[in-house]
Amino acid sequence: MSEFDLPRRLAAEALGTAMLVATVVGSGIMAETLSKDVAIQLLGNTLPTGAILVVLITILGPISGAHFNPAVSLVMALKGDISGHEAARYVAVQILGGIAGTVITHAMFGLPLFDFSMKVRTGSAQWLAEAVAAFGLIATILAGIRFNRPAVPWLVGLYITAAYWFTASTSFANPAVAIARSLTNTFSGIRPIDLPGFIASELCGAVIALLVMNWLLRRTDEVVTVTKEVSP
Repeated sequence: MSEFDLPRRLAAEALGTAMLVATVVGSGIMAETLSKDVAIQLLGNTLPTGAILVVLITILGPISGAHFNPAVSLVMALKGDISGHEAARYVAVQILGGIAGTVITHAMFGLPLFDFSMKVRTGSAQWLAEAVAAFGLIATILAGIRFNRPAVPWLVGLYITAAYWFTASTSFANPAVAIARSLTNTFSGIRPIDLPGFIASELCGAVIALLVMNWLLRRTDEVVTVTKEVSP
């Protein structure tokens, strides 16, 4: 049971998602401004995103669990760590926080507050990449919690840094962030029409990861106990 009440946990989720999106969108804009080399632009987008995840999970994790991601909240609800009611509220503030992050970033760079993206991100390869990205993120979180909870901020930050480069989609792995990125016609954007495929893939990858990791992380003594309980 968290020592923080629900309003403060929701505030932490909104703030964390807003800061995450501001970093993703802002670093993308800065990267495009400073270099015309796409590889350098991607690197300029990758490193700040991984770094801010370490910071945000470290400082806000003790308050809300630092989900900042509807896929993570869904998994935690399915695990029974939070209630369905709490998960729904987490998701709502994550989406609102992400949108706020885009708006604030546009204001900082003197861009229109809302500017729907025209960047095409669709197709089976992209959807598979998002499922893989979300699978890896959830696997990292669940195994990290099981084996080395204090290292989770670094594990998540490093995973996302790597996944930017080994997935064809550059690893959104987060429905709230994807929605927020549809509102920026900059380096990190995604067309609104492409959102359903990305979000469905992310949620599927997250649920598959939960099923696989529940089996993989189960201790032998737990399996034996369950077997004895169901034996006639």
